Amino acid sequence: MTPSELAALSARAYRHMQPWSEADFAATLSHPTALLTPGDGAFVLGRVIVDEAEILALATDPDRQRRGQGRAVLAAFERQAAARGAVTVFLEVAAANLPARGFYSACGYTETGRRRGYYRTPEGGRDDALLMAKALTFGHARTG
Repeated sequence: MTPSELAALSARAYRHMQPWSEADFAATLSHPTALLTPGDGAFVLGRVIVDEAEILALATDPDRQRRGQGRAVLAAFERQAAARGAVTVFLEVAAANLPARGFYSACGYTETGRRRGYYRTPEGGRDDALLMAKALTFGHARTG
């Protein structure tokens, strides 16, 4: 997926926040730590630094939600991050974004912290960011 395609998809999917721009995607993808996992109407964009992976953006086309595409790209991202040496993946999600929170919980992520007033809402208010994490275990132990 190109930065333009990623921006278009995120504009359709991100109803709770300002979507990423094409320039945002291009800048993030230019870093050597970036990891993009595209799928059928969905993607995960993150980065892997040493033994940690961070999800920066996950989007599924609204017309394809609740059909497994988001779960599939998330699982693929986790496998690719583990292959790069990550043992933990973390993310942040708006406290008010109940569908995303439920999705991540169902995929094995647990809340590990909270950043109070982190996000600006479209209405001009503030929302907390919930920090969530998951240990990556794919049947092998990392040595080093």
